[in-house]
Amino acid sequence: MATTMLPAATLAGQTAVITGGGSGIGLGIARELGLLGARVVLAGRKPEKLEAARIELENEGIESLAVPADIRDSAQVDALMEQAVKETGRLDILVNSAAGNFIVDSEKLSVNGWNAVVNTVLNGTFYCTRAAGLKMIDQAQGGRILSIVASYAWTGGPKTVHSVAAKAGVVAMTRTLAVEWAHYGIRVNALCPGPTDTEGARPLWADPAEEVRLKNKIPVGRFGTVSEMARAASYLVSPYADFVNGEVFVIDGGEWLGRGLTS
Repeated sequence: MATTMLPAATLAGQTAVITGGGSGIGLGIARELGLLGARVVLAGRKPEKLEAARIELENEGIESLAVPADIRDSAQVDALMEQAVKETGRLDILVNSAAGNFIVDSEKLSVNGWNAVVNTVLNGTFYCTRAAGLKMIDQAQGGRILSIVASYAWTGGPKTVHSVAAKAGVVAMTRTLAVEWAHYGIRVNALCPGPTDTEGARPLWADPAEEVRLKNKIPVGRFGTVSEMARAASYLVSPYADFVNGEVFVIDGGEWLGRGLTS
């Protein structure tokens, strides 16, 4: 079981919706927020995966709810937020963790491929942010919105032009809404993880030589852990970060700063 670094009751009585909450970093964040006392609502497209994650969290004493939803569909997103409020009585935190990406030469990227990623990463994040933000505004008790981004949003990333453009849009949206919604007491930030040891990422370095190559690009010499990403997220959505707004918190062992340097 994960252990939290903040007091166990930091988020007591609050509700957090986590998209992409069925696995990986999303599930890790859900677990961390639950350990801090929040009721967590797991959202994603695969009911079986969500239910398995919910049971896993419940077995750890974390109050959780699984709500299947395709964030590319604004009506499903609205229904997700409605159910979260109906079941728990409120909505305090949104974590936009759902994403999609694949490697492809830009000249070979189809319109459908472009739309598949942009509709999930950019449009889906907006749909969720808008729907959650409206609930938070109606409650008049503030709120925190956190989106997961990637450093190639500002460095560029060959063979990922669709995801680069979408993530850059999320960064711009984060900073814009941080200013617009601050007077409602809503803070909007982003978390930028570096290479993280998750079940979904491990095939990328299945070849030991590739693992060494990737680690050599990270100044601290290792991959991040899900717990490290989750703890950073928990800080950003907690009262400890009440003066943090419109920021992109990078947690990547210095990887993006080291680009362009030779070993």
